Amino acid sequence: MFFTDPVFVGVESASSHRSFVYAVLDRSLNLVALADGELNDVTTFLAGVTSAVVAINSPSSVSRGVAAGKKKELFKSPRSRASSFRAAELELRSRGIAVSGTPSVAANCPAWVQAGFSLYRKLEKDGFKKYPAEGHPRQLLETHPHAAFYVMSGGAPQPKNTLEGKIQRQLMLFEAGVRIKDPMDFFEEITRHKMIKGVWPFDMLYPPEQLDALVAAYTAWLAFHKPEKISTVGDPREGLIVLPG
Repeated sequence: MFFTDPVFVGVESASSHRSFVYAVLDRSLNLVALADGELNDVTTFLAGVTSAVVAINSPSSVSRGVAAGKKKELFKSPRSRASSFRAAELELRSRGIAVSGTPSVAANCPAWVQAGFSLYRKLEKDGFKKYPAEGHPRQLLETHPHAAFYVMSGGAPQPKNTLEGKIQRQLMLFEAGVRIKDPMDFFEEITRHKMIKGVWPFDMLYPPEQLDALVAAYTAWLAFHKPEKISTVGDPREGLIVLPG
């Protein structure tokens, strides 16, 4: 598949079946691709794209100790402050947004984080530049799905694996203009007969990993089209996290 117009790609580095889930939006927020795959599948897709902003739901760097000594009350020990959190993660925690930290040694990071590091390295090798790179057709940024949905909802969203959590996240994206399935149609398909038979229209809702990829793609779209509608947290030495709003 080859794209000549800009596309906005969100990548979730945590799938129960594959290493990555990725969502692709066009300039009008139409969903043009939603798939899972390994690193090679993602990079092969992007090889056919001439202009893209890619947002990855994974740390772009290990902790470099920038957060050491800050907000001591948020942590149990000085060691955790110094080595297990980046400045961006510290700032999100200070806002009440529950995010995990990133160790200072890549080998100590979870497998999904290490997979994310591999993707960043490959895309940078393929010519992607860190956002913002004005005028460059292929840009790359880090985002965080839970933090993005937190900002969009104005508070902590419902747990992502619950029915209400999936509906809430899908509705936030739909109301933001992303052209996906309207989650309210889920309720129109429910009847007494179907409930008695245990037939639920779950196919009208996206699974959590896809919703995370979709909010990343939406963040990439905002970064390109409406940079005044995004915010960044963190320190460039460790990686900035880009969020809606």
